[in-house]
Amino acid sequence: MADHDDLFTSQMLALGFTPPERPADAATSATVEAADRISRSWTSTHVGVLRPGSEAHKREVCRMFRETFNPYRPSVIPWPKLSPEMLQRLTSLPIWDIAVHTEGRARLRFAAYAGSIDDPDVRAAVMLNAWEENRHKEVLANLVKVYGIRLASEPPYRYPRDPEWTYLVTGYSECIDSFFAFGLFELARRSGFFPPELVETFEPVIQEECRHILLFVNLMAWRRATLPWWRRLYFELRVAVAWTAIAWERIVLARGMGAQSNATGQDSNFTASSAKAVTPVEMDVRDLMMLCLKENDRRFAGYDSRLLRPTTVPRLIRLALLATKPWTRKKHRHRAQPESLHNP
Repeated sequence: MADHDDLFTSQMLALGFTPPERPADAATSATVEAADRISRSWTSTHVGVLRPGSEAHKREVCRMFRETFNPYRPSVIPWPKLSPEMLQRLTSLPIWDIAVHTEGRARLRFAAYAGSIDDPDVRAAVMLNAWEENRHKEVLANLVKVYGIRLASEPPYRYPRDPEWTYLVTGYSECIDSFFAFGLFELARRSGFFPPELVETFEPVIQEECRHILLFVNLMAWRRATLPWWRRLYFELRVAVAWTAIAWERIVLARGMGAQSNATGQDSNFTASSAKAVTPVEMDVRDLMMLCLKENDRRFAGYDSRLLRPTTVPRLIRLALLATKPWTRKKHRHRAQPESLHNP
């Protein structure tokens, strides 16, 4: 693990990145809560439209990311003590291996992409994004250590040969995974299957992923708008190929359902495997998808409405819900029919 960390640290040092400093004053509940509120809500002082590709749009997107940085959370984490039953629930979640590995790859890929950017504001924002991904990895590493969760060995992380490509794949993958994670996290909170203290511990991590996606979507729009038409055609082709690669990866993961991915018995299918693990109540897929949509909207609601939001996954889910609505009504009628036959 030290080699992986050294590779990331050396890249960030080469970029001239200086890690954010924690405030000099000791953290109190009031200062931590204030920083948390700031990280969830931001409105630009710019008057008028923020047209993607404009200097104002780029400036305000980067300013949003900088000003909503939370210096306390998720760094300040009081890990709660768990009962044996709660500990078993936590350690049996099928997400820890892929979560640690995903953050390990993302931090290096974002750092590599930052090195390819000429604009100083955008470069600084992506570097901070990479640093926050590393902070997430450290949070997960501390969690598995505190609760004794056994992980498979980390795969070797290699410096990307094509930084833009890996940034596209990682960014759009986060748009997909976070959309479902928002709903699953809320499901875990509502179910009470885990102690509120543990759920609250991870809340800032989930919200920070929302900020990351907001940055990514707007930087991609800025990138598109600033490219000459012949380069934009190539860029759009790469985006399409990235979505295809991500879709194929998800198909492969779905085919692997039920199979162990490593010696720990965990698998890589976040949504399908985790829904049953975070609540004792059986939940209909449509209800889960509607919850994901609601949580996705809520997470982004605090940020300036002139900034772009991810739209691909929410639109696909809304389309799927609309297409399956007649079938759902028919299913409900069939369920009610036997009862009506017995009660003329």
